[in-house]
Amino acid sequence: MGWIGKVLILGCCLLLFSCQFSHLPSGSTVQVQKIVSGQTIEVVLGERAILPQQVRLVGISAPDLRQHPWGEAAKQRLEQLIRESNTQHSLSQTVLLESEIEEPDRFGRLLAHVWHNGTLVSEQLVKEGYVLAELQYPHKYSQRLQYAQEYARLMGYGIWNPGQPMRLTPAEFRSQHPVK
Repeated sequence: MGWIGKVLILGCCLLLFSCQFSHLPSGSTVQVQKIVSGQTIEVVLGERAILPQQVRLVGISAPDLRQHPWGEAAKQRLEQLIRESNTQHSLSQTVLLESEIEEPDRFGRLLAHVWHNGTLVSEQLVKEGYVLAELQYPHKYSQRLQYAQEYARLMGYGIWNPGQPMRLTPAEFRSQHPVK
């Protein structure tokens, strides 16, 4: 093979490699301080930040912590995903926040897509059956979450387990069991 062939192969490899990483998110790298629930984390937004800020993962609805066993399981799995590859096993771990919505939610939480080690955390939680995808509010990764939910449902994972399915959505549960 001549040098032209080698250049063409190299060019094709570079093109494929660049296409593979064209979807990488951009955003702010932050320190996670606490897992609040299966859909909310507490982070420190900057080096000079004094108070932690709560961040709600966009596009998912986690079971309420009072929805046994799913709420606590979702919270624990989110903590495991954030801790992965952390050799000290402390929670303080960095994640990438990709903001799509500028306004905070009604509880004052920032809304963001959370990435850890190249994984869209919300997609992983949906795919493993720990949380529901919120498909009524379209966003950048709606399609990915929809596919992940279909996969979890077909496989019978977590909240989709036919032996112990979650019978009420988180919203239905909260409306039937308000916090007093």
